[in-house]
Order: sequence, then C-alpha cells, then structure tokens
Amino acid sequence: MLLKFLTYNIHKGIGGVDRKYRLERIMDVLRHHDPDIALLQEVDDGVPRSRGDCQIDLLREELGYADSAFQANVRLRRGHYGNAILSRFPLSHQTDIDLTIGPKKRRRALVAHARLADQNHTRTLVVANLHLGLADFERRMQLRRLLKHDAIAHHHSTTPMLVGGDFNDVWGRMGKRIMHPGGFHSATGKVRTFPARLPLRALDAIYYRGDVELDHAFAGHTQLCREASDHRPLVAHLHVQVS
Repeated sequence: MLLKFLTYNIHKGIGGVDRKYRLERIMDVLRHHDPDIALLQEVDDGVPRSRGDCQIDLLREELGYADSAFQANVRLRRGHYGNAILSRFPLSHQTDIDLTIGPKKRRRALVAHARLADQNHTRTLVVANLHLGLADFERRMQLRRLLKHDAIAHHHSTTPMLVGGDFNDVWGRMGKRIMHPGGFHSATGKVRTFPARLPLRALDAIYYRGDVELDHAFAGHTQLCREASDHRPLVAHLHVQVS
C-alpha cells in the first residue's frame, strides 16, 4: 500500500513572514499535498492568538479526515498548544510520552496506532509525532527515551513504524547518532524545511522501520508553503506492507 505522510510545524497557523493568523492557509497546504497521515506540531487549542480555535477539530472537519489525535504539551494562561495527528485511517492506543528534560520546556511525543486495511487484510501502523528541544544534549536524551518506551520498543522488528516531526536537528546528527542504531531509516535525508521563505536547515524529519519501503520524499515548494508557517511541510511517499 502506497501512503503519503506529511510532517509540518504549522506555527499555530501564523505566517512565517506576515505574522498573521490564517489557518485557511494551512488547510490549503494540506489540501494540496493530500497526505493520508499528517503529523502536525505547534497546534493551538483555545488560545487567544488563534481566536480560541480548536485547530485540530477545524482541520479534521474541513479536510474530511476520518480520525485525529491531539496532545496538549505547553499550557498557556488561556489554552495550550501541542502535537496532533490527522489520519484517513482509524486511530487507537494513543500514548503520551514525556520527553521533558528539566528545567527545559515541556516536550512530549504522541504515539498512536493507525489501522490500515487492504481488501481482506488489516495491519497496524505505529505512528509517533514529536517536537524535540533546542539543545543538542536535550534532543539526544529525548530520542533515547522515546525509543526505550514500551510504545516503541515492544513491537516486533517487522511492525510498520513511522517517527516524524520537528526534530530541531540543526546539525543533522540525530539520524546517525540515535535513529539509525535504533533500526530506523531516514525517509527524508537532509531536505531543508526552515525557515520557510528560504530554507537553510533540515529541522524536520521522517524515519521508518519494519515492513516499510521509501518511494520518494520532498519539501513543499509552492508559494503558499513559503508563507503559511515558518516551516515548510515535509512529505514522504512510503510503501507499507499490509498483506
């Protein structure tokens, strides 16, 4: 089964250049790329800067996704923001993994099972969405904690698994140091996604493991992708073995 995955730091729907809140631009980017599963970071819920919108509900309803999951990571005076998953497949077994390295900013990973169906066969795809810290030592500790957690570590090596998000991987070290030794392959390499207007850094990434093969991957390059957020969306087309 060929599936389209996308990871995207949507910056609360606030444009990276004009600093205006326009969630409809994020909707248009997602509509253009039409991913089967989207991993989103910096998603607002009940925050004044984004009109109090529950953004994941608006995105799911407007774009017609079958299911979604949301994880409130950072609590503000009013509302909070965090990670979210949009899926064209049913989601279950949502797990919140604490990745906070005190006294740094609160960080968590959102893990869920997507139930894939192909004719008479079904299979579970494990999906993890994360937004790592700004310090190199922090990111290394966070990834090691993630890979040791039961929600990741206790699956068979052939179980299809995807880990994506904003790795804040300024120096491009996380794959070689942590993910590759953990059995994961990079779907996106060093595709640059930040800043959106003229990308210089490959901060975002998608890694896969198990019965999954890479077809191709790229960063969004339309004019809207340059304006809608301070990151560009990162897209990977992957073959996931179901039968």
